[in-house]
Amino acid sequence: MDHTVAIAVTDGMLNFELALAVEVFGSRPAAVTEPWYELVVCGPRPVGSGRFLLEPDRGLEGLADADTVVVPGWADLDEPLPAELVAAVRAAHDAGARVVSLCTGAFVLAAAGLLDGLRATTHWAHTDELKARHPRVEVDPDVLYVDNGSVLTSAGKAAAMDLCLHVVRLDRGSAVVNAVARRLVVPPHRDGGQAQFVATPVPTPDNHPLADLLPWAVERIDQPLTVEDLARKAGMSSRHLTRLFRSVTGTTPLRWLLTQRIRHAQELLETTDDGIDSIATATGVGTATTLRRHFHRTVGVPPDTYRRTFRSRLG
Repeated sequence: MDHTVAIAVTDGMLNFELALAVEVFGSRPAAVTEPWYELVVCGPRPVGSGRFLLEPDRGLEGLADADTVVVPGWADLDEPLPAELVAAVRAAHDAGARVVSLCTGAFVLAAAGLLDGLRATTHWAHTDELKARHPRVEVDPDVLYVDNGSVLTSAGKAAAMDLCLHVVRLDRGSAVVNAVARRLVVPPHRDGGQAQFVATPVPTPDNHPLADLLPWAVERIDQPLTVEDLARKAGMSSRHLTRLFRSVTGTTPLRWLLTQRIRHAQELLETTDDGIDSIATATGVGTATTLRRHFHRTVGVPPDTYRRTFRSRLG
C-alpha cells in the first residue's frame, strides 16, 4: 500500500502527540508483512518541540503531496498560529489529503476553515476557547475523537493515540491495528464517542481487578457467556461484578461482551470468506439475524456491506 503520512511541525509543538504519531505511522509491527506507511515530517525549518530539536524531511509545501496529514497540538495557545502552517494545511486538504488533528491541533484546522459546520473536539481544557474563537465549529467536549471522513479531530494525550489507531483501522483493518496496539502495549480500540474524562485508567494486562477475567472471556467469545458465568469465574456476586465492570471499563459486562463479539466479527469479515451464519456462531452471537442487527447498530452498516467496503478499500 502506497500511502504517505505527513506530520506538520512548527516551533512549540507538543512532543508527546508528535512522538506517538511517529510511533504509529513510522514503525511497521513485526507481525505485519505488507508495506507500511511512508512517513515524512514537514516543517519550515529545524523546529523546537519541548526539549527536542527536530529536522524536517521537507518544507511545509510537502503536505500537499501526502495522503494523510497529521497536525499535532501546541503548548501555548496564546501564541499566534503560524500563518504558513494554516495555509499549508488548507492547501493539503484542497489537494485531497485526509487531515487529522491531535489535541490542540484542532485550532489549526479551524483556522484553515476545515471545521466550519462540522462537529469537532480538542483537549477538554481548551474546548471553550475553540468555541469562542470559531463559533461556526460544533465543538463536542465529551468525546475522544470525531471522524468526519476527510477531517478528523482528537482530544488530548491518550485520545490522540486512539485516533491514530482508528486511522490505521480504517486503512488496514482490525487485525493490523491489533498488531500495532500489541507493539505499543495500548488498547487497540476505544470508541470515539467515549467520554474524555475518565476517573480510572484504561485496563492494561496487570493493573486492574479484571485482569484475569477479561482475557478468559475473550478466549471463549464463541460461547453464550452470561453475567453469572463471568461472576462465577471471578469468584464474586453478579452485582459486585457489574459494579466492578463499570468502574474498570466504563460499561456493563454484557455491553462489553457484545463489543468484543462485534470486534471479532469485523476481523472475520476482513480476513475470511466465512458466511454470516458461521461468523455468528464463531462470535457467540447466535444467529445471522442477531449478528446483522447488532452489527448494523454498532458499526453503522450491515456485515455484508462492511466486508465489501473493507475489501474495496484495500483494493
